[in-house]
Amino acid sequence: MNEDRRLYPTVAAPQRALVVAVDLQDPARPLAPELAEFIALAKAAGAVVVGEIVQKLQHVDPATLVGSGKAREIAERAEELNADVLMVYNDLRQRQRSNLEKIVPLPIVDRTMLILDIFALHARSREGQLQVELAQLRYRQSNLIGAGAALSRLGGGVGTRGPGETKLEVDRRKIQQRVTLLQRQLDDVRRQRETRRSGRGRDPFVALVGYTNVGKSSLLNRLAGSGKGEGAFVADQPFATLDPTLRRAYVAPDLNVRLADTVGFITALPQELVNAFRATLEELDAADLLLHVSDASNPDWPRQKASVETILRELKLDEKPVIAVFNKIDKLDPAALGALPPQAIEVSASTGAGIDRLREAIAGRLRTT
Repeated sequence: MNEDRRLYPTVAAPQRALVVAVDLQDPARPLAPELAEFIALAKAAGAVVVGEIVQKLQHVDPATLVGSGKAREIAERAEELNADVLMVYNDLRQRQRSNLEKIVPLPIVDRTMLILDIFALHARSREGQLQVELAQLRYRQSNLIGAGAALSRLGGGVGTRGPGETKLEVDRRKIQQRVTLLQRQLDDVRRQRETRRSGRGRDPFVALVGYTNVGKSSLLNRLAGSGKGEGAFVADQPFATLDPTLRRAYVAPDLNVRLADTVGFITALPQELVNAFRATLEELDAADLLLHVSDASNPDWPRQKASVETILRELKLDEKPVIAVFNKIDKLDPAALGALPPQAIEVSASTGAGIDRLREAIAGRLRTT
């Protein structure tokens, strides 16, 4: 009797995630839209969300984030749902993480770790990988020193992708050595960018900015006339673009521009990412004009737009000339068009609607600046 000894590929089952959040009941930052966004990020990282627990508090508990009683309830719920990872919307301090792990015996991934994980998943270029690794290590330095056992229990799941799975196990001294090396390499990247910028000739420089997943890459491809396989990478998921893409685009008979696609923003973008992506964000500082792209079809666009404006202020870019562009109007109910700002340029990168008007607006703004 012949025994079948062939090897068949196996696919690991997605992690079952229990999502936990503390609602501080801040009227300026309602939890619902940001929690929905967090769950979307968890799914983008490959997890299956099997349950949600929201604890309403005036202040987070300094010991366990949620309070010891709620932590025990979370442990029981996680066991009932057969969850194998706890995803916490709020960022955790080391003490909170350690105490929570004693009660809930699961790997714990907070918001910053989740975003870093997605960045690691999508980093394609050497530069992008360097930036993600630097962000992971800085986060490890500031938040997770002494928690090596907790990290090792993650076992390569969400929160440990990319260089983090091996390099986050080293000690403090080796981490600092690696951080110094990465900073030196990214300084070289910055100098190379400065050289490229100085050699761009007279074409004005226009950068696309906006919340993650609003269609900036699709818009760049449409404006630059990039064909299939030639343009910026496009995917309907958060943070699909990490590496800046530069293209030359026609906007008027006597005017071409250099277009740059940049990493998408998110509410309360982790400082580790802002620091690590400094070389990329310097593209914005060199821009003659910013196109602030919003997703017109997303009812949450006012919050997203305000979040981007906050980050631009923090980066001291709020005085740059800006054109507000509302993308994806092909997905919007015509009756809802009236709710968009009257001065905004309405376009569809998918169908090409409004692109000629956008080109005219770019040319007009550049000629007056």
